Amino acid sequence: MNIILSVDPVKFPLTGIGRYAYELARRLQETPEVESLKFFSGTNFLPVLPAPSDGAGKQHSLKRAVQKSYIAVEAYRLLMPYFRSRALRDYGNFLYHSPNYYLPPFAGYSIATFHDLSPFTWPHCHAPQLARYLRKELKTTLLRADALITDSEYTRRELAEYFSWPIEKIYTVPLASSIEFYPRDLDTLREPLSRYGLEADGYSLFVGTIEPRKNIETLLDAYSQLPIELRKRWPLILTGYHGWQNERIHERLENAKREGWACYLGFVPSEDLPFLFAGARLFTFPSLYEGFGLPVLEAMSSGVPVVCSSSSSLPEVAGGAALMCEAMDVDVLAELIHRGLVDEVWRSIAIARGIQHASAFSWDRCAMETVQVYRQVIKGR
Repeated sequence: MNIILSVDPVKFPLTGIGRYAYELARRLQETPEVESLKFFSGTNFLPVLPAPSDGAGKQHSLKRAVQKSYIAVEAYRLLMPYFRSRALRDYGNFLYHSPNYYLPPFAGYSIATFHDLSPFTWPHCHAPQLARYLRKELKTTLLRADALITDSEYTRRELAEYFSWPIEKIYTVPLASSIEFYPRDLDTLREPLSRYGLEADGYSLFVGTIEPRKNIETLLDAYSQLPIELRKRWPLILTGYHGWQNERIHERLENAKREGWACYLGFVPSEDLPFLFAGARLFTFPSLYEGFGLPVLEAMSSGVPVVCSSSSSLPEVAGGAALMCEAMDVDVLAELIHRGLVDEVWRSIAIARGIQHASAFSWDRCAMETVQVYRQVIKGR
């Protein structure tokens, strides 16, 4: 089969979608059934798979500026499909897969991966202009797609119900944590953690974009209920892209930092992230809505107990290995965090269960099941 894979998401900041696109691309390169694989970004084919970047270059700064202008966003939305379709016009015998929602006009087979429906179901958690852009583009994708892929069964059913799209044409293909996420010994962790002023087993961790949907204020409310000596022994460390609508969150983080029980590290380079995970005493993730929730799986792969919300797809990802509660229940979340920090019996069980549960997810499996979707689409059209 002949495949064109969009690799637009493989850029700074490398979010979960970028990681997915990168890991899938790497494995499709090694799949014998894929006779021809072409990488497409913007309006061009690339000679090689781009490497993930940890730095914000000029392109990223320009993108951030453009997103603030309604006219610029709308011009981009209207013009880019035309330029992309021109670049793709001679490849009608290929299957085009977008790992990030958007599909240009294309004469061949088209598949898009929908990671969540937040632009529709949680629009207030996106910048207004971005939410409008996403809603318009995603509706267009539904008209162009031969099939859709989702990361979780939750999103598959949500997508089918919300848009009355035939569920038999939506395929669930779970994500995975990368091989860099695994338990590490204290000697291995000492040097990379010292760069952030941290010690192994000496902090709780949150990883995710600093934005309202991640429910960080509830996490801070719950953490503040712990005894102060516990908070100072295991401070809450947060890392992730700075996001938006987070002024109040950062203000609270500054106050907690002054009190000695929380710290925001900013966006940590991808090579350091596995060490931060493996060194954590506990991973906390009370998100309001997730299409998958990859950090939960990365924590479990790293041998770290998890406390997370029971919202959306997270029960699928966490299985029975995490302590879960309603996302907005501050009191119960505080109790679970306390238990996750001090209950050694539960911690031992959770670590073993988490590693076993996470091992069922792999990028090899993700690529294999994605190729099966390609096969079904080519066979059934």
